[in-house]
Amino acid sequence: AEKVLGYDLLSLCLKGPQDELDRTRHCQPAVRLMCGLGSVSVQVVASCVAAAGYSVGEFAALVFAGAMGFAEALYAVKVRAEAMQKASEAVPSGMLSVIGRREANYKFACLEARKHCESLGIENPVCEISNYLFPDSRVIAGHLQALEFLQENARKYYFTRTKMLPVSGAFHTRLMEPAVEPLAEVLKSIEIEKPLVCVYSNVDGKKYMHSKHIRKLLVKQVVSPVMWEQTMHAVYERQQGTEFPYTYEVGPGKQLGAVLKNCNLKAWKQYNHVDALEDEEAAKT
Repeated sequence: AEKVLGYDLLSLCLKGPQDELDRTRHCQPAVRLMCGLGSVSVQVVASCVAAAGYSVGEFAALVFAGAMGFAEALYAVKVRAEAMQKASEAVPSGMLSVIGRREANYKFACLEARKHCESLGIENPVCEISNYLFPDSRVIAGHLQALEFLQENARKYYFTRTKMLPVSGAFHTRLMEPAVEPLAEVLKSIEIEKPLVCVYSNVDGKKYMHSKHIRKLLVKQVVSPVMWEQTMHAVYERQQGTEFPYTYEVGPGKQLGAVLKNCNLKAWKQYNHVDALEDEEAAKT
């Protein structure tokens, strides 16, 4: 990884500084790809029936499934992260996690937030759903002024909780369009195979079918919402009475497990979390 990235990723993960690790250009290769794949190695994977990765984690899922080589995927993530970091710095933007009541109309709220931005003189403002997490939970991304408007008017839109995410840009919106071409170019040069196990796309929640399909949707994913709730329904769809498979969330944090619990409680009962660093510490003790 150090040879591909050009810096000491292990030292950055273990020693920081935290503000550098939080930067998009470092966080995507470190947390989303390396830690995810590092955790996979401790599990028996021969019986795996499906894989999915959240946002840039999709690259880890594709490496795991044999569709991409590790070094090539890491280089693609490096290019993606640097281009998204640059796009983020061009416009003051961010992401807002929202939990709403059943009456909440997220798209209408975004429309009114865009109109507010226009009243401030912002041309072509962006405010849209960027992540579908579970019923009544969304992430909205766009111009900071739009997100501040939504927080100030949360009660009007039946939002019960809003929280700004610690990210530097409006990922998975059209504000990331400058990152599309650099990623598309690098993916053209990478050998991609049909996955050995089913991998589900963030863009539409469906299985990847072939290499061209993977190239097309990985690029589209940069400016499209992450359809994680829809993906969870697709992954766990089965006939009534059929047992749910064991599910492993790999890498730091248990956020996707919490999302699964809210999407499908029965499937969550077979859920486990695996963290490479936790496993390493357990081995030492």
